[in-house]
Amino acid sequence: MPISIQLSSETEQRLGFLVTQTGRSKADYLREIIENSFDDLEDSYLATQVLERVRSGQEKVYSASEVRKELGLDD
Repeated sequence: MPISIQLSSETEQRLGFLVTQTGRSKADYLREIIENSFDDLEDSYLATQVLERVRSGQEKVYSASEVRKELGLDD
């Protein structure tokens, strides 16, 4: 799927340097950056949503002692 994005001049220069030094394409680097960063982005944004639910009382929070007791780890 083709996508068009605008990069800052600094990012464009850094990307261009990698391309000239390695012979790989800009698309190769951008694809690798996106694929390698996707898990972190998902974790960050999903964690923010959970935090909002906790703060609004929509998400139950358990203490460490409650979890240990429920799992039978304090026996």
